[in-house]
Amino acid sequence: MISNEHSKDIFKRLRNGEIITGNDPEAFKMKEASFATKKLLVRLNNADDPTEVRHLLSQITGSEIDESVDVFTPLHINYGKHTKIGKNVFINFDCVFLDLGGITIEDGVLIAPKVSLLSEGHPLSPEGRQSLVPGRIHIKKNAWIGAGAIILAGVTVGENAVVAAGAVVSKDVPADSVVGGVPAKMIRVIE
Repeated sequence: MISNEHSKDIFKRLRNGEIITGNDPEAFKMKEASFATKKLLVRLNNADDPTEVRHLLSQITGSEIDESVDVFTPLHINYGKHTKIGKNVFINFDCVFLDLGGITIEDGVLIAPKVSLLSEGHPLSPEGRQSLVPGRIHIKKNAWIGAGAIILAGVTVGENAVVAAGAVVSKDVPADSVVGGVPAKMIRVIE
């Protein structure tokens, strides 16, 4: 008999922010889904037509990618179905999206090269480290994420905010602000 803890689909539990233990009976589904996404990513990362890139990204995310979206490949995604991308979004080369916890990218967002959006992590304690801890990432309208920045699980980047190149963001970023550093701290307010 399956316990109540494991009675819901693993992907729904992840989207709800539930920790998935290392011995979860549905954990294998995450690997299967990742390999299915990988097959589409190979095609996406070898496509030279922007329309084909958007079409394949639509298949990966399970939602329509607007023709105003530009993606420079390669792009790396571990699942895809928990990523939502708005209109007029630009994603530059070599970005990594770990989206089991959920990633929302609103309209007008600019994402520079080598940005990592990591909506999942692991507990600090060695005993539970095989568990997966999801945390939704939300990047609001017109935000700009600088080259090599890392956005960690559970972070919201406010509207019009700028994350400086190389920043590691572990806390929410207020709207109309610039953050930078490791860990990221407020640098200034955008007037």
